[in-house]
Order: sequence, then structure tokens, then C-alpha cells
Amino acid sequence: MKTTSLLKPPAKSGLIVLLILFANFNSGFRNEAGRITGDIETVAIHFDLFASGFSFITGLEFTDDGRLFVADVTGKIRIVETDGTVNPTLFIDLGDRIGSTGEQALSSFVLHPQFETNGAFFVNYTTPQNVTHLSRFHTMTTDPGQGDPNSEEIILAIVQPTDIHNGAGMVFGPDGYLYFGMGDGGGFDDPDNNGQNGNSYLGAIMRVDVDGVFPYQIPPDNPFIGNPDVLDEIWAMGLRNPWRISFDSATGDFYIADVGEALWEEINYEPAGSGGGFNYGWRCYQGYESYITEGCGPEETFTFPVYVRTHNTMCAIIGGYVYRGTQYPILEGQYLFADLCSGRVRGLLQQPDGSFAVASTGKISGGNVTTFGQDLDGELLIASAGKVYRISAEAVTLTPQSYLPLTRFDN
Repeated sequence: MKTTSLLKPPAKSGLIVLLILFANFNSGFRNEAGRITGDIETVAIHFDLFASGFSFITGLEFTDDGRLFVADVTGKIRIVETDGTVNPTLFIDLGDRIGSTGEQALSSFVLHPQFETNGAFFVNYTTPQNVTHLSRFHTMTTDPGQGDPNSEEIILAIVQPTDIHNGAGMVFGPDGYLYFGMGDGGGFDDPDNNGQNGNSYLGAIMRVDVDGVFPYQIPPDNPFIGNPDVLDEIWAMGLRNPWRISFDSATGDFYIADVGEALWEEINYEPAGSGGGFNYGWRCYQGYESYITEGCGPEETFTFPVYVRTHNTMCAIIGGYVYRGTQYPILEGQYLFADLCSGRVRGLLQQPDGSFAVASTGKISGGNVTTFGQDLDGELLIASAGKVYRISAEAVTLTPQSYLPLTRFDN
């Protein structure tokens, strides 16, 4: 039974170096005695400290001039300059309007694609009254380097049944629309079955146009328009807690990392142009396995994940991005994701036949990985224990004498 909240206090972080087994095991393997019988080709990934001094980080967003905005659960958003210096002046502090326990916090933050010209940014937070706000703010007209706390426009308010699973990922898609997720509202086994309730925003991902008439417009090609059993805003349903979502910047493919219940963590995938409308199964299914099937439709009406991982090796999945940078081509096309508790980071790579396989794996010392970031050049960052690291990589060959022992190839 999984009762741990996604939000946990940061742990002290030590030296962080990630050794990725790059899925080329033909050159070396363990024999029955557990010894290396040949060299192993690997990719050594280093985490280069970029900025520190934060709490539980929930958002990493870059501006066109290379500045990094860092948001955390306390409602504080700070600016990190291009050299890693943290601006001592807060960009904005929303701490007076968020809850103080569990996941009643600022859970996601995103800049508008035209932030440089319109000064708009969006946050997802929950109030002490258990109401999640999806809100738009603007920078001050007198000081464009500061967010205006009095500019809040509440786009959507959602009443929450508990103080966990109150919010989830938020991202602008390549179509310019805002996609935002909602957890199922908490409670073991989703007691209200929100994941399968098309007339609830909980347990779903929504897609709206925030650039038209306030508070938003519904895109005319949303998949459930005209269906009386599903809200027009919904893009996908059947999710438990889609903490982080992202689009592949090269292909437009959509990745949803859904935090699991007692058995499985999962990654769901939508190819670009699919049109949405998927039901990912919670609570009828966990991963590939049936769970609470009373009142559920036939199996073929659900879409199953492209990757699952047991709780024996993962407590809460933290979704990232597909690597599309230029500095480390050995990571090209890999969707990087992590585990909150263990700090294990993996890279999922789509194979020529369309299936997915883990192409890399490693571990961040200290764990507490909370979110990823992607700069304007496609290079990736990761937040761990209140610090922000840039991800770098180098190909190396480890001999039996230098190889760091593992109990098994954990891929």
C-alpha cells in the first residue's frame, strides 16, 4: 500500500555522477560468478552544479536571453542568471495564497511562449481551502523583471477532495495550447473513481487556448467535444497523478509520467498527430494489470503504457524530456526520467519497430529528484535536493578492474 506523498523534504546530496549503461552489453557481461568478463562500453553522465539554495523545486523555465526561472513548492519563484548566480530579489512570492501541508503547494509553473513580449506566466497551486487554481500572472509594467502578485487571473478553480494529488504537470504544446494535468484527488484506490469520471477534471489532462477570450477557449479539435459523458476541456483521462508531462521538441510526441499506486509506475506516450482522446486506465488498471474493474469498459477501450516499473525499484516517477541537444549526441532521442526516492535516472528510447526500451540507467546520490528542465538549445537540467544541475555526458570504457560493481544490470 503506497501512502507516501509525492512531496518529501530534501535529503542532503553528495557527489553526483551518473554512470549510464548504454545498452551495448555485447562487449562485456557478468558470468555466473558475477564477475565482468570483458570491457563494458558506457556513457558517464555528470551533474554539474549550476545553482543552489532552493526548496522542493517544481519548475525550471528559461527565457530567450538564457535566464532560468526556478519555482518551488513554497510559492517562491527566483531568477538565476546565465552564470548561475541567483538574483537576491524574488521574481514573485505566492506563499500567502497556497496551502501549507501535503501537496497543497505550487506544483507547476510555465512561462508563456511569448513571455518576452507579453510578460505572462502560469502557475498551478492549491489554497488552504483545498481549491486548486490554474492562474495566469503578468510581470509588472514598472519593472518587467518582477512578477506582479496582484495581476492574478484565475483561469480554472478545482475543488480537491484531499490534500494530495492536487496538481500535476503543465506545458505549452507545439500547437500553442496549454496542456495541464490533474491528479485524481488522492485517497487510496481513487475512492471516487475520478480517473474514470469524464465529468471531473481530476485524473485527467486538459487542453485549452489561453490566448483568446478570458478565461480560455476550448480548441475546436479537442477529442471529446460533443460527448456528454466527458468535459470538452479534457484531452486524456484515466490518470492517477501525472506529475510531469512534456513534448518532444523535435517530433511533437507527448510523454506522460504517471505516479502509481501500490504496484507500478508508468510512462504513457502519444505520437504527434494522434488527436488525443485516450483513456489510460486508472483505476481499472495499474500498468498492464487489471485492478478495480467494476463498471469498467472492455480492455480494448483503454490505452496502456509504453513502459512500467515495479515499486520494488521505484517509489514515484519524475518525468523529464527527450534529449534534443547537440553537445551529447550519445543521448539523442532518449526520454530521461527519474525516481523521486532512489535518485535512479533512466533513458527510454523508441526502437525502430516502435517499441520502447531502456537505453541508459544510473543513480544520483541522495535522491530527491523533483523535476527536469530544458534550455533553448535542448540541453537538459535536473533538480535534486533543492539544487539545479546541468547534465553532461562522455563516452567511456570500463574494464573489469575499474567497473563500479552492481548487483545486476538494472535496466
